[in-house]
Amino acid sequence: MKQLPNLFTLLNLFFGCLATIFILQNGISIMYNPDGTQLIDMPEKIWMASLFIGLAGLVDFLDGFVARLAKAESAMGKQLDSLSDLVSFGVAPGMILYQFLRMSFMKQEDGVDASLYWMLPSLVVPCAAAYRLARFNLDESHQLGFRGVPAPAAGLLIASLPLIYWNAGDFVVGLLLNKWVLYTIIFLLSYLMVSNLPLLSLKFKDFSIKNNLPKFILLAVAIGAAIFLGWFAVPVVFIFYIVLSLAFKNKT
Repeated sequence: MKQLPNLFTLLNLFFGCLATIFILQNGISIMYNPDGTQLIDMPEKIWMASLFIGLAGLVDFLDGFVARLAKAESAMGKQLDSLSDLVSFGVAPGMILYQFLRMSFMKQEDGVDASLYWMLPSLVVPCAAAYRLARFNLDESHQLGFRGVPAPAAGLLIASLPLIYWNAGDFVVGLLLNKWVLYTIIFLLSYLMVSNLPLLSLKFKDFSIKNNLPKFILLAVAIGAAIFLGWFAVPVVFIFYIVLSLAFKNKT
């Protein structure tokens, strides 16, 4: 029973590894219109990576609950959790951004031959996630909140990009295939992870409105956004999370 939380944590890692496999094993499609213009498309199976990162997020949420239920919280579980999170919410999302950058350059003339160096900024995300997770493990003062965006939040945001890509119009697709937009996403999320920005913890110690007002607001926004915006709800909720954290920073 004491190892049950660790098994949940390792399932997080397992899903993260599966996500990485789906991201990297499929090639990017290059097609041509009758007028000779080039079309670039991401293989549809990469949506499986988004699914597995989402499952990793669910398991990551549950493993702490299971540990408390089984009274089996341990230092080893804490380290396993961070190691698993690095893969599921650092490495796998970094590879998604790597593929988006590849597609971005393939839109350009001779883009197939673009140097690997242009894709390397995608690796800043797993590096920032590693720093964020290591700092979290050493920080004994994060009982009521976080310093910097948690790696799972950033990873889940990136995991939503392929799903948004397949369900968006040409304007949004154009943004997601713009290398400068992608570089901005990479460095902004990386900065938010390693920053000291005070952010709300999403754990409920009780269910009173007074002590959990920002969490209830975020929950309402999440439900409404999911109903009306589909996969666009993920970045919307992420932005509201940052805004609410700043607005209620005395509660972090």
